[in-house]
Amino acid sequence: MDGGVDEKRMRLRYAGTCRVCGLELPARAEAMYERATRTVRCVSHEVSTPDAGPGEEEPNPEVVDSGTAGASARREFDRRKAAREERIRAKHPKLGGLILAVSDDPQSTTAWNTGALGEERLGGGLNRLASETVRMLHDRRMPRSKANIDHLAVTPTGVFVIDAKKYRGRPHLKIDGGLFRPRVERLMIGSRDCTKLVDGVLKQVDVVRGFLEPGVPVHGVLCFVEADWPLLGGNFTTRDVHALWPKKLYPKLQAEGPLTADTIAEIHRTLAKALPAS
Repeated sequence: MDGGVDEKRMRLRYAGTCRVCGLELPARAEAMYERATRTVRCVSHEVSTPDAGPGEEEPNPEVVDSGTAGASARREFDRRKAAREERIRAKHPKLGGLILAVSDDPQSTTAWNTGALGEERLGGGLNRLASETVRMLHDRRMPRSKANIDHLAVTPTGVFVIDAKKYRGRPHLKIDGGLFRPRVERLMIGSRDCTKLVDGVLKQVDVVRGFLEPGVPVHGVLCFVEADWPLLGGNFTTRDVHALWPKKLYPKLQAEGPLTADTIAEIHRTLAKALPAS
């Protein structure tokens, strides 16, 4: 049965992802197919539209674009890889293919692939949690900045600003100072000082908080998808930013809290509009 001129209720032949909440929809599940965007959404999402005036056509329903995890990093990796290949083939018309076959992309290029893989892996796990009360946004553009927010999760306990990192080594907190000197906390990955990662998440938290009503909790998260965590414990908080891994993150997103499903949906729409998908 059609739900409107531009949509149709149907059973999916193949698995899909809801455009509104990011929930994975298995094959044979009932869903709303939107012809204009060629996307699907859960049948439970009633996408409201303003009433049309006399003689006016009904406007298209507003659909929240949850974004694609790692999309911008993947595009930048592909762009850099293609540009290098073009340069080498232009400079060495006869040997270009051989040079490319026996040489690797520079670290400045492979870093984008590593970042994309981390975001894609975490994004898949987050989408499996998606529901009416856990709504996801991925790869969002920050205003007046070249930086992106990897993932946003709107949940009953507030908004989680999640920065995905695919780093090797053990994350830990190093504390200097104390009784007679100012306390300074540094985030270490193995022997590397990565405190700047915390600074980056705090900037993202400030941006997100600026679009929300006062009192909506906003939590910063650094989620390391392949770090060397210990068997017991290991996660920690520094300057209100949680440092953990996916299995430690998921229960936090599913915890009960004061925000209702309607409030979560409204916050989700607000952030999707303020921070467009990359």
